[in-house]
Amino acid sequence: MKKFDELLLAKELIRFPTITPRDVGIMKYLEKKLKSLGFKTKILEFKDKNTKPVKNLYAKLGKKSPNFCYAGHLDVVPPGNLKDWTTNPFKPSVKKGHLIGRGANDMKSSVASFVSAVSSFIIKKKKFDGSISLLITGDEEGIAINGTKKVVEYLKKRREKIDFCLVGEPTNPNKLGEMIKIGRRGSITAHLKIFGTQGHVAYPHKANNPSNCIIKILNKLKEMKFDKGTKNFQSTNLEITKINIENDADNVIPGLAQASFNIRFNNKHSSSSLKKKLNSIIKTQTKKDMCRFSIKYMTSGEAFLTKPNKTTFMIKNVISKITKVKTKFSTTGGTSDARFIRKISPCIEFGLVGKTMHKVDEAVSISDLKKLTKIYSKILEDYFK
Repeated sequence: MKKFDELLLAKELIRFPTITPRDVGIMKYLEKKLKSLGFKTKILEFKDKNTKPVKNLYAKLGKKSPNFCYAGHLDVVPPGNLKDWTTNPFKPSVKKGHLIGRGANDMKSSVASFVSAVSSFIIKKKKFDGSISLLITGDEEGIAINGTKKVVEYLKKRREKIDFCLVGEPTNPNKLGEMIKIGRRGSITAHLKIFGTQGHVAYPHKANNPSNCIIKILNKLKEMKFDKGTKNFQSTNLEITKINIENDADNVIPGLAQASFNIRFNNKHSSSSLKKKLNSIIKTQTKKDMCRFSIKYMTSGEAFLTKPNKTTFMIKNVISKITKVKTKFSTTGGTSDARFIRKISPCIEFGLVGKTMHKVDEAVSISDLKKLTKIYSKILEDYFK
């Protein structure tokens, strides 16, 4: 058995134009590679009502406990204007020591790195006391309904135990080794509608302008001090993302005003406790202004924290030794699929430097890619000592 080269494998994965939720054969390709290493594999396709089907892959090497799982995604965001790229985003190229292509950073290279690390590990240690698994989705960059969330439900039904999970998202702001994510803030998006009474601007007493009400509500929401943060989390923040009043005429008081906002919250709150607080403010103000309202919430995930344990500290030490960088624990950033996996397993995140993710000429340092493979391989060696 020979070691898989992480750079060659990353290039092959980038060649698949897997814009969410398109698979275009990538799961079959990865499945074949993993089978050659001795993995038992299953491609899981899920489809919810009014959504497109998504293919996912769960692969496992060995049957015993403990089960160390690596999780990641092979879907990518659209490349945008192809003319802005210096190379075709799905024809990877190497320039100045960097691999360029869509998914090079987020996160096909990380998947390639882990597969290479496993191949290296099993060459050294053909028999080990436990099992290694991969949970790979094609629905992380999209609505995330038919991806990791569904795979986790599938694993729970099968009573498949994962003892520790490492998600390979790009976690480092500037240098490889800087940051391990041990949790994430929760996220709620709200779509608010305020209904007033349409009328002529010259006769405001015969109308009820909903824009007055929505401005007061948004001001109150922005002035709210949710908390001062915690030991592990930054403070909760609310950002208004849209304000919309559709009105083609300048002499008409509108009958409807709309706004959207997002809250990133720490573990002092839950989505339900925040909804109650928001609804109370909105109800009070609309009652004063004699308006009606409707609000729709979408919760992307609750805040969570994986309390560092023996494995977490082992991983931190491995990263620091190989990168020669002081590694810190963090909960910053947006949401990731760790929000689903943490329901069945302790879960941390560590991957590449995230500077170019979702950008034109997305790239990864080849030196970082090789170091990441060493890190992932050494983690397996120390975990199965």
